[in-house]
Amino acid sequence: MELNPVPDDANFKSQVQKLHRITIYTRWLLIVILWVTVAPLSLWALREEIALWQNYFTWSAVRYALAYNRFAAIGLGLCIGTTTATLIWHSRNILFGVSPAYQQRLEKQVLRIIKQGETHPFWKWIISTKNE
Repeated sequence: MELNPVPDDANFKSQVQKLHRITIYTRWLLIVILWVTVAPLSLWALREEIALWQNYFTWSAVRYALAYNRFAAIGLGLCIGTTTATLIWHSRNILFGVSPAYQQRLEKQVLRIIKQGETHPFWKWIISTKNE
């Protein structure tokens, strides 16, 4: 394994792609965890207001319910915000490609992983050449 890979090296580019894929999977895993844990707790805190909304739904009722249940509002905002941000980030990467600054950060991270060696947690997923 080279100690200082050239950024034009095909193997290095595949390692950067692997790191990008791991980043994508990690973001979506975090979102799933948020929706499975935080969202139900937030909705449970709003259960009485939701029962009222079923009979008399107004946007004012939603506003006041979220204003007086701050933790529920923060929890739902966290879930919706992270999902929206990741959808926009991922869509932008698909449509326009990865930005040069983000590409450079990925390359630096791969170089750090190579420098640290097998003790890095991502070594076996990014650098290891098994099953390529």
